[in-house]
Amino acid sequence: GINAEYGESYNVTMSVRQRYSQEEAEAFTAHINAVLGGDPSLSKLIPIKEPSHLFAACKDGRVLCKLIASVSPEFDTRVINMKDGLTQFPAYENLNLAINSAKSIGCVVVNIGAEDIWNESEHLILGLVWQVIRVGLLAEINLKSHPELYRLLEPGEDIKTFLNLPPEKILLRWVNHHLKNAGSDKRINNFGGDIKDSEAYTILLNQLAPSKCDTHALKEPDHNKRAEQVFNNARKIDCAKFIKPRDIVAGNPKLNMAFVANLFNTLPGLDVLEEAELANLDFPETGSREARAFQLWINSLGLDPYVHNIFDDLRDGLVLLKVIDKINPGTVNWKRVNTNSPMHRIKQVENGNYAVEIGKELKFSLVGIGGVDIADGNETLTLALVWQLMRHHVLTVLKEVGGGAPVSEQQMIKWSNDLVQSSGKTTKMTGFKDSSLKTSQFFLDLVDAIRKGFVDWSLVHDPADDVNKCMDNAKLVINLSRKLGATIFLLPEDICEGKDKMILTFVGSLMAVGRKEGK
Repeated sequence: GINAEYGESYNVTMSVRQRYSQEEAEAFTAHINAVLGGDPSLSKLIPIKEPSHLFAACKDGRVLCKLIASVSPEFDTRVINMKDGLTQFPAYENLNLAINSAKSIGCVVVNIGAEDIWNESEHLILGLVWQVIRVGLLAEINLKSHPELYRLLEPGEDIKTFLNLPPEKILLRWVNHHLKNAGSDKRINNFGGDIKDSEAYTILLNQLAPSKCDTHALKEPDHNKRAEQVFNNARKIDCAKFIKPRDIVAGNPKLNMAFVANLFNTLPGLDVLEEAELANLDFPETGSREARAFQLWINSLGLDPYVHNIFDDLRDGLVLLKVIDKINPGTVNWKRVNTNSPMHRIKQVENGNYAVEIGKELKFSLVGIGGVDIADGNETLTLALVWQLMRHHVLTVLKEVGGGAPVSEQQMIKWSNDLVQSSGKTTKMTGFKDSSLKTSQFFLDLVDAIRKGFVDWSLVHDPADDVNKCMDNAKLVINLSRKLGATIFLLPEDICEGKDKMILTFVGSLMAVGRKEGK
């Protein structure tokens, strides 16, 4: 099942070709063909005939962009270069758009550049495709989309704790809920070894569709034959997606997780909540757009662990210290850091205090913020610290691309205004709180000044005199910026509502790209 005996080391430059999983390539190719099969603009690329052709099909970015668009409402397909036979430059624009859009939906895309995909680096392309598919599969596995998941709460469990569970954990709990209802003692804790014997799957499918899926497989001692029966049962309810019997027996965790997620999305098998139950269900607000952007930013740095909930996952101070070390290497003295897991609260507070101490050395404004607030998951104070880290990162990147001289907010504003003016346009910004920015006209002029002729003005609303036109312009300029090579996490709403912090990060990312292009 593993292709190409090229050695194991994780080498990003691809001087060492990495193996890739044939089974995964097959499953993802089938999925892409199913999702994009009806798109006339891709008729020369889709269907992909062989799994080994997947990499060439992704080479110019069109398939990747359309795949991301299928799971991300923020994606603007109008900015994709859609011609057949793209040369390297327009293909790289598409690939930048795909990579930066993937980061904005929570994919960890640290060691992948446009050149890796253009050069058909198999394991990197497969890794990116998997993350995008995974985002789409898990998007609905939460209480907001499926209030009936409330039925999976354990006795005495707080709903807030449940809301913070990653979707994979919810899926495991969903499977175990059905196993328990079936009167079985079987439970699963992963999508690998625990499902290899097909027992859990046989019982689960029977619970979800008793009239179509039987439990005969449990009498079959041969695991391969048993997996065949599971596969045939899944076929009967049109859910034989992502796996073949061999993938069950091998316990491939990605493909089995995908199979179960698709099963849940098709047939959750949970009683819908009644009006009275819904009325009692108090959904705590699951964080602001700002918190979402900060979380995406932290995850884009490629740290371990992945942050699912910015307040809970930062409590022990460890992620904060890793962020500081990543954006300001050498600042953290790791001998002072507590890394034990699970960590005693006193040690968590010590880590938080140390993060705040370093923040003060970096001239952050942290009056009244201490390690206790971080350990308590205090939302306002945690966001205040993370925001200043993100701002520091924006300014550090600008300093690096500008040859080492520090850059202030005033210089960012001046650089943007000067560039727009030099291109012959009249729009300008007075600061990040400037209310005229909400039409995105200035940002569109700035993008077009960074790369002349980059904006298709026939797509722009001018004047943008209502909120829908503002949103449409904002969506366009965000996607164009990603195509330029900017990594940005703000949403169209942030521009339209004049969120100055998010706008600062946006201008910073555009300035970093502009400076790289010699502007």
